[in-house]
Amino acid sequence: MIRRAAVLLALFVGSLTSSVLAADWESTLSAVSPGTFQPPRPVHTKYRFGWNGFMAGTLDLRLARTAVDRFQVDATAHTIGLARTLWKFDANHISIADTATLHPVEVRQTETTRKKKTITNLHFDTRGVTSRRAEIPSKSEGPKLRRFDFPNLFDLQSALLYIRSQPLTEGSVQRIVVYPADSAYLATITVLSRARLTTAVGAFNAIKVDLQLNKIGKNRALEPHRKFRRATGWLSDDADRLVLKLEAQLFVGTVSAELQSFEFENAGPRAN
Repeated sequence: MIRRAAVLLALFVGSLTSSVLAADWESTLSAVSPGTFQPPRPVHTKYRFGWNGFMAGTLDLRLARTAVDRFQVDATAHTIGLARTLWKFDANHISIADTATLHPVEVRQTETTRKKKTITNLHFDTRGVTSRRAEIPSKSEGPKLRRFDFPNLFDLQSALLYIRSQPLTEGSVQRIVVYPADSAYLATITVLSRARLTTAVGAFNAIKVDLQLNKIGKNRALEPHRKFRRATGWLSDDADRLVLKLEAQLFVGTVSAELQSFEFENAGPRAN
């Protein structure tokens, strides 16, 4: 009963409207020191995406630790099947984070659709991030440069590294600022419960979390995300804390991702 009350309270706090949070949302941010949970092992994972019940895409992701004390994530994603006939999309993504602080260092990303290619480069420092974004063919003379000054920013991959490092007790809430490409967002992550989850690669004890996003607009005022409503994620409740499954409510409907296989460095694969 106490746990349920804690979760309900955390959800209430996490779902505050942007108009309320806008008054002083920066004071609600979490301390962004890495937690004491053990760091991730190098791993190769594969995911399958669904869209409103249809097979929609694949994601191939490799996490490695480099010789210069960096975590590096290399990812490739593609739409497939019916989804590809409606929206051809291919992406390559490299994210580099510091192993000690878990803060991002650099992101390089290329996204290709039928009509254009978008190249994004992010360079993070202690003050914030510089975004360089170019489109081919381009409607302007050069790439769009954008500077966002805010301490302790995360990109998507370093945000996940930070979250998995925390204790993740039921009802706990983390609020961090993420900068995935060319805009900043306030991410509120609430730990909902622990449960058994069956996936394509077997059954796991899992940690269920809720994710909400608010865009940080002009003068750092919070705005609703136009395309994202909310998401639910499950992490394996073990020493690795792998992302097992995601379900997101977007403007186009429900998009899901589920783990299909994983292979740790110097270990055999585990797959369906």
